[in-house]
Amino acid sequence: MGMAPAKANPPGLGVNELTAIGEPGPNPPMPPVATLTAGLKKSSTRLLDIVLPPRCLKCGAVVDAVGALCATCWPAVAFLAPPHCAACGLPFEFDLGADALCGACAGERPVFDRARAAFRYDEGSKDLILRFKHADRTDSAPAFARWMARAGDGLVADADLVTAVPLHWMRLFTRRYNQAALLATALGQLAGKPAVNDLLVRRKRTPSQGGLGAAARRRNVAGAFMIHPRNRALVDDKRVLLVDDVMTTGATVSVCSSVLLRAGARAVDVLTLARVVRLGI
Repeated sequence: MGMAPAKANPPGLGVNELTAIGEPGPNPPMPPVATLTAGLKKSSTRLLDIVLPPRCLKCGAVVDAVGALCATCWPAVAFLAPPHCAACGLPFEFDLGADALCGACAGERPVFDRARAAFRYDEGSKDLILRFKHADRTDSAPAFARWMARAGDGLVADADLVTAVPLHWMRLFTRRYNQAALLATALGQLAGKPAVNDLLVRRKRTPSQGGLGAAARRRNVAGAFMIHPRNRALVDDKRVLLVDDVMTTGATVSVCSSVLLRAGARAVDVLTLARVVRLGI
């Protein structure tokens, strides 16, 4: 039995032209794995948004994107921006110059170099903090970190490493997470900076600072913090960004900054999610 002659291409037609008129051509290239993965991720995100739509970080109303505030809650949060005190970040009503200091910092400079906060702690923002701190809204941390990064852009860029104000182990056991450490970790990931959240240890279980004045707060946290022995070398000649959720009088971050500086840090900056703003300072 003879072999069937090989089918020749019609004159003047190559593989591409044959494919175009219906002749079988080479298999089309498969999309790259990265493209398939991105498509699946996008589809799963859309499905999740339908089943569990993103909610406002403050009131829980449905919003367009994860980590957003609704149109009602957005104006209630007083985000902080220049002009402000060059040291502690206290907002000014008028621009007094980039190096201007508030009355308190002009009288006595803080032990830290600079402090900044994303928004004012008041009735309009209190729910954000309390839900994050006590109601397991840990999913808020990435959005809060983005706000903090904008508020403390220069501080984050200058930092060698990021660390958090620690909780005492007994409080951490009952609360189950340290909100400051969540912020520091999210901020480090966002900025590409190492976050070392066991740099400091809270060795004294201090009473709550709520309701205490500035002097009482300083006494309350005196001697409460120490550098973790195994991490002392990490601090040497480093510019450290210290993260906390709220700055009220600055007593806690000042004590932590002193400990870091005594351990060999070159400088300490402070970045918080919120800060109390007292008029007339």
